[in-house]
Amino acid sequence: MKKIGILFGMENTFPGALVERINSMGAETKEGSPITAEFVQIGAIRLDRPPAYSVIIDRISHDIPFYRAFLKHAVLHGTAVINNPFWWSADDKFFNYSLAAKLGVAVPPTVILPHKHYPEGTTERSMRNLEYPLDWDGVFEYIGFPSFLKPVDGGGWRDVHHVHNAEEFFRAYDQSRDLCMTLQRAVQFDEYFRCYVVGQEKVRIMSYDPRRPHAQRYVLDPPAYEKKLLKRVEQDALKLCRALGYDLNTVEFAVEDGIPYAIDFMNPAPDADLHSVGPDNFRWIVDAVATLAIQKAKTAKDVPGAFHWGNFLSAGAKSTGKPAAKKAPAKKPAAKKSVPKKPAAKKTPAEPPAASAE
Repeated sequence: MKKIGILFGMENTFPGALVERINSMGAETKEGSPITAEFVQIGAIRLDRPPAYSVIIDRISHDIPFYRAFLKHAVLHGTAVINNPFWWSADDKFFNYSLAAKLGVAVPPTVILPHKHYPEGTTERSMRNLEYPLDWDGVFEYIGFPSFLKPVDGGGWRDVHHVHNAEEFFRAYDQSRDLCMTLQRAVQFDEYFRCYVVGQEKVRIMSYDPRRPHAQRYVLDPPAYEKKLLKRVEQDALKLCRALGYDLNTVEFAVEDGIPYAIDFMNPAPDADLHSVGPDNFRWIVDAVATLAIQKAKTAKDVPGAFHWGNFLSAGAKSTGKPAAKKAPAKKPAAKKSVPKKPAAKKTPAEPPAASAE
């Protein structure tokens, strides 16, 4: 018997429906062994006991370090994890934007900013390579307003600020604590799409309106859209997920003047709640993920004996018989020779002088 495990947190509708759907399909391996699904049950993880699951669908390890460590252990022993925890651990939104730009996918102008407050355990001496004062005028000229200030590794709209001028920016930036933040030009969109992408092959384009209350953002009666626009959205969504190595993701596009800008595409545990996505989208995502999990259970293979960290990045792709997508290497900026200036007491080097905040 091969088992598919669902690892989840507070969500209610999707995990149970997924288990039910997988078990109702009566799938078997080539040898005739049944493939079944259940909720993952684990306690203290022993080194000498491999996980009991051929496939694990991960919905929560980004919030629970214990689960993330367990999943890496599982990949080491040949479990196919959706999504691969090694890829997911390495990603951040700024890298993803950089990758999108390299791939030719449209993204708005974006910068990554120094921490407003020193990360725990660091001081101004830890930041001596940082330019001071920061060229805020140059940042604002490049990005423009309105714009969005948001964490580089955040989610669920936490700590996201919509700012319309420098004064609003600095007010929001002052509240960012020690988070690493990005500033991105707001897209004045005519249409907005959220796309499920499953198995790096299937795409479900959903009309979405982030201006609505959270429970009403999926537009269940969308207008007709141009086929050319939908085709580009589908192709760009696949291009991003294949490059990122994600087998389950949502990719969001804001369309301005006919151009779909990729806004958010680091959602490897995307919203799949019946009450928010609606019955049709819910049935689609349950069926698509169930089919993918069964395919992986049928083709799962042990990880090769060369135990190098990089080998585990492709572990999920090996179970589908496809090579893992390679990520574009990040380019290092040219070093600048300068004599660092001592910042004012108790201020991060990224904090502008009071006069520049006006």
